[in-house]
Amino acid sequence: MNLNEMISPVPPEAKLEDKDYYIWGGSMVRDTNGTCHLFYSRWPHNLGFEAWLTHSEIAHATSDSPVGPYKHVEVALPKRDANYWDGFNTHNPTIHQFDGKYYLYYTGNTGDGKATKGLNWIHRNNQRIGVAVAENPDGPWKRFDQPLLDVSADPHAHDALVMTNPSITQRPDGLYVLVYKCVAKKNKMPFGGPVAHMAATSKSPTGPFTRHPNPIFTATGANFPAEDPYIWTQEGRLWAIVKDMHGAFTPAGRSLVLFQSPDGIDWSLANHPLVSKLEIRWENGDIQKLSALERPQLWLENGKPSLLFCAAQQGEHTFNVHIPLKRNAEK
Repeated sequence: MNLNEMISPVPPEAKLEDKDYYIWGGSMVRDTNGTCHLFYSRWPHNLGFEAWLTHSEIAHATSDSPVGPYKHVEVALPKRDANYWDGFNTHNPTIHQFDGKYYLYYTGNTGDGKATKGLNWIHRNNQRIGVAVAENPDGPWKRFDQPLLDVSADPHAHDALVMTNPSITQRPDGLYVLVYKCVAKKNKMPFGGPVAHMAATSKSPTGPFTRHPNPIFTATGANFPAEDPYIWTQEGRLWAIVKDMHGAFTPAGRSLVLFQSPDGIDWSLANHPLVSKLEIRWENGDIQKLSALERPQLWLENGKPSLLFCAAQQGEHTFNVHIPLKRNAEK
């Protein structure tokens, strides 16, 4: 698979932005009537970028076309009582349909609700992984009182402090594989660390999940090499698009890269690892350089990549971009 060669020019309608909100990441599913439902993170622009930790909410937009344009409909997972594990913040959604139901996986947290110039460490270290379930993408969404996956009780574990950014797929054998970002308690607090990624498996999309002990998407000598994996199953294998934090996997520096796996547990860099540099090639010929291109997620049409959804940033401006993928360069 060569995703870099599949990337096509982006039409102007393939963009979601809002002058009043930071927009960050999108995950799309199409319902039985053909309507496209996009779930994404947003938080008030006047609170500053770091308020993603304290004021993010998962919003819902719809379109007649997978590319867009999308129109905001509602907040799918709003703020609720601070006593809930996800009471103040819902972030980084990924939406899936399994056996006729819709599953919205996300990161949630709670805390003091104060937007800060830097990271709010109370909220950061309360991050956990959850899932909401619905019969229809329009909801209503059933949320749970407990996280789908909580931090490990073992203080020496890789995931003893923080759990974030879930991505899930169903293997050909029916088992569900969940990968997630996590933070250990081994380094100086409150940041902790190292930051790693782990995999867990379950017979059900709502768990319980069995954690596998070894970190994935690792690089020799790198304390924080990767972030934002999106995993999917295609033609008997598992694939992952991962944010390369600083050029740990290719000479391209910070970028999006491709991994492959036979089972979702053991991962290796793909034969064509580079997916995209930090840029967008628009249909009018313009090439927009970015400070960030993150949160990669795919829409699979008939089981094959058709659109690459990403969060894009240029200075203080953020938006979602929906990048068309052509088929003739898959292999």
